[in-house]
Amino acid sequence: MIALVTTLESSGIDRYSKELAKRIRVPTVETRRYLSLHQSFELLNNLRQSPHLIHFTSQHFGRYGLCLGKPYIITVHDLVRLCFPFAKETFPEKVGLKLDILGIKRARHIVAVSNCTKTDLIRYLSIPAAKITVIYNGVDRNVFKPVIGRRYDFPYLLYVGAERPRKNLSTLLAAFSLLKRSNVTPDLKLVKVGNAGRTIEFRRATLREIKRLGLDNDVIFVDNASDAELAMYYSSAIALVMPSLYEGFGLPLLEAMACGCPVIAADSSSLPEVAGDAALFFPPRDSLRLARLMHRLATEPALRSKLIGKGFERVMRFSWERAVQATLCLYQKIEAELFPRAQPDTEKQVSWGTVQPAMSSSELSKVPRGSPLVKR
Repeated sequence: MIALVTTLESSGIDRYSKELAKRIRVPTVETRRYLSLHQSFELLNNLRQSPHLIHFTSQHFGRYGLCLGKPYIITVHDLVRLCFPFAKETFPEKVGLKLDILGIKRARHIVAVSNCTKTDLIRYLSIPAAKITVIYNGVDRNVFKPVIGRRYDFPYLLYVGAERPRKNLSTLLAAFSLLKRSNVTPDLKLVKVGNAGRTIEFRRATLREIKRLGLDNDVIFVDNASDAELAMYYSSAIALVMPSLYEGFGLPLLEAMACGCPVIAADSSSLPEVAGDAALFFPPRDSLRLARLMHRLATEPALRSKLIGKGFERVMRFSWERAVQATLCLYQKIEAELFPRAQPDTEKQVSWGTVQPAMSSSELSKVPRGSPLVKR
């Protein structure tokens, strides 16, 4: 059997692990992504003592695979640390990144969340293509669905994400400034949902740019929003704008489409792969082109309706149940390769059409409550 390592934070990476854990009948162990040295040894010791193979649900756990002493699977969401390294990396961060890369290379098999990420693994890390399986993320359409009513009494464009440089928020702000100057919709606002990111310096840089462009009264910050609140923001927005220079997948695209929100996205990295023909695209540094697309969606109801319809069709291709089915198929393949003489236990087969709860995994972790590891 394979055990699933899940994470406690709240980013898209963490959502992936939590959604799988809800639906796969395997042992799970919860942990934070970033641990102290002592906490890291606790986690590694628990995983080494487990009788199961391990599925790490994030590339940030590659370092643990190096000392695991048994085969493991790892999910890689992106190689952003290679493509867009932190401006100021500490020595431990640099060492950790190198260890994670070595751990990715040594994995028995790698799950990539997009073909874009698979291509990056081959290009940057020379991983053999046969060692990588692409399994797309999903979206929970019971949570992300059209919500009746308006979040605000004024029209707004929506951005969901952090303010890291690769998110390219500066191009969106420049385009929004051009749109405001056209005076097409005087009361139009830009709503940004999500915290600043790794450092408060990102927020300071954003505020400086807003001031420089004269948008002080036109950008609204919402640092935290529940899934239900986020669905409301999507449902009443003119459009979601995702200008990222690099994304391994781009969950907000699916969330917006599921809520009936038109999408404008940069034609970079994985975004065209995920959005398909259900979005309008622009070169990621072209603020003028982006301003024109935002103008169209603000003034052309027929175009908005067309994109909403295409979005509903597109999002049907992505579900967590489908991701679970593909993941279980991979588990069976890996186990068959490692244990070819083992006879399949038909009583343990999982019904792929049914959402399954996670099993208890007390055998994986004996760490008391209050520690970084939480028993499931």
